[in-house]
Amino acid sequence: MKSLFTRFVRSEDGATAIEYGLITALISAVIIGGGLTLGNALNGTLSSTAEHLQNSQ
Repeated sequence: MKSLFTRFVRSEDGATAIEYGLITALISAVIIGGGLTLGNALNGTLSSTAEHLQNSQ
């Protein structure tokens, strides 16, 4: 029983999988945040351009 517990404590397979999962989640959050920010900026730019085009006619 002591050998099983010692082997469980020393095993790093689960920790590595959790670390990869956390890194993947962080990268996904950054990509989603960047996409939302870019989308909002692009929406504002296009709306402003459309408004200027309508006012110039």
